[in-house]
Amino acid sequence: MQKIYGNVQGIKASQIKRLQQLYEQNQPADRFITPEFAQALGTISQQIHHPICCYLNRRGQVLRVAVGTPSQTQIPPEELPRRSAERLSGIRCIATQVKSEPPDEAALIAMMRQRLDALVMLSAIDGEVKEAFLTYLFPDSESPWVISPPLSLDDLTEQEFDELVHEWEREIVDAGDGIFLSQEIISDQDRVLLVGVQTDDVSVQRFEDGLAELVRLVESAGGIVLDTMRQKRVGVARRRHRIHPQTVVGKGKIEEITLLAQKVRANLIVFDRDISASQARNLEQEIGIRVIDRTEIILDIFAQRARTQEGKLQVELAQLEYMLPRLRGRGQEMSRLGAGIGTRGPGETKLETERRTIQRRINQLQQEVNELQAHRARIRHLRKQQQIPVLALVGYTNAGKSTLLNVLTNAEVFTADQLFATLDPTTRKVVITKPETQERRSILLTDTVGFIHELPPPLMDAFRATLEEVVEADAMIHVVDLSHPAWESHIASVLEILEEMPEIPEKSLIAFNKVDKVDSETWARVQQDYPEAVFISATQHLGLETLKMRSLQLIDEPVKAIAVPQNSY
Repeated sequence: MQKIYGNVQGIKASQIKRLQQLYEQNQPADRFITPEFAQALGTISQQIHHPICCYLNRRGQVLRVAVGTPSQTQIPPEELPRRSAERLSGIRCIATQVKSEPPDEAALIAMMRQRLDALVMLSAIDGEVKEAFLTYLFPDSESPWVISPPLSLDDLTEQEFDELVHEWEREIVDAGDGIFLSQEIISDQDRVLLVGVQTDDVSVQRFEDGLAELVRLVESAGGIVLDTMRQKRVGVARRRHRIHPQTVVGKGKIEEITLLAQKVRANLIVFDRDISASQARNLEQEIGIRVIDRTEIILDIFAQRARTQEGKLQVELAQLEYMLPRLRGRGQEMSRLGAGIGTRGPGETKLETERRTIQRRINQLQQEVNELQAHRARIRHLRKQQQIPVLALVGYTNAGKSTLLNVLTNAEVFTADQLFATLDPTTRKVVITKPETQERRSILLTDTVGFIHELPPPLMDAFRATLEEVVEADAMIHVVDLSHPAWESHIASVLEILEEMPEIPEKSLIAFNKVDKVDSETWARVQQDYPEAVFISATQHLGLETLKMRSLQLIDEPVKAIAVPQNSY
């Protein structure tokens, strides 16, 4: 018995049999369809009160009969006879609809995803095909398809399909843009569509700041952000109250994401929040494009930025800790157990083997991190024996900590206007001369990894050896990028992360950086709200002498942590 695809619930057995008989009606290889076959489709579609899609190869054989629209009945990529992205698939779709209008955008996107030879929409009204629309792909990124005006059934059936499809495919090859038929574009950079989901517990400002930061993260990872899709309503009452447990966003939004991704030719979807492995898998099945979350982007950046052996060690640990819980439910391909001769009885799935291998590697890496902690502890002990005070530079990523360290100590640490430009902690000595007494004092400055809002837990755990540089310091200098629109949120995020650490220095000082890029109104307000702060510009060498003097005061005298004013976040 031939299978009928799509939603066949509620369809009678006799109607299923009529649908199965469509497989036996081969069509001419040089025509799109015969009038008799078109009318048969229209009649059955009216009887079952559902649209029908028939997929034919170039020999006119019916390969698939499905109940539903073209977007609902797509052929999986692995089942298409031609998989080359530079050629049409060799399949055409004949679909019915109960209205007289061109195919909608969802149907056109489905045609493009499958690289169909053509999409023919039959307008079946009162069981009779009145007219048809012929659609085919065209090598133009702005308008990648051509839709004919309404055609009579006679006009459609007289078209010479074989000549037309070869002409269309030749145009694609001659244009040198056959790759437009798929999401795969030859490029060293991922083409990214961002998806942001706002819930009731996130303010509009925090939501938009988070999306802007995600753009910077993707760019820092080497991707190109093409567009952003927002799951957001006008008014609190209509905003999504909770995340969809299976797909993060609802079905309607998934369709919007799919359409936009196809339009901009994205090959990667990035969500602004953590998503589970099952959610990512469900989304990939619906959208047909790889889906990752914010944490995976940050881990990728860390993997690119790690330069030293200890940095690479900690990044690998973070990646494995992130990966381990996501191995669950990856499908039958992960299993070696079967139902045939020689496969029954005790056995072990590949999933279990991979999970145990990863867990073994995690244990090994954790042991090495512990040794790294002990090594750093010995170095800190030697510093204390020398009685040289240590100041830790902490702050949000890209606040200018490494630039400040370079200016004060000539450390030559790599700097760039990008998130997480440096990961490895660097300690350098700076000698400060008191102007009144000409006394020379030495202090050690330690540059630490930058913080970010909702720093992924795997990174917190893996980088504990690095973060202990903050815990063991005598005092902290909290560097803030005052030119950033969300600087208040950055301060709050850094303090939240510091509160999660077991112990932090009691002495701290806020240094507002990049003041040369700040308007006078903002500067005046910050000076009023943070009277104990220091205002500097590391690149312009502004306020550095003041910072040095305040650093000595910070070491010699107890300085209470500065309270953070309440803000809108």
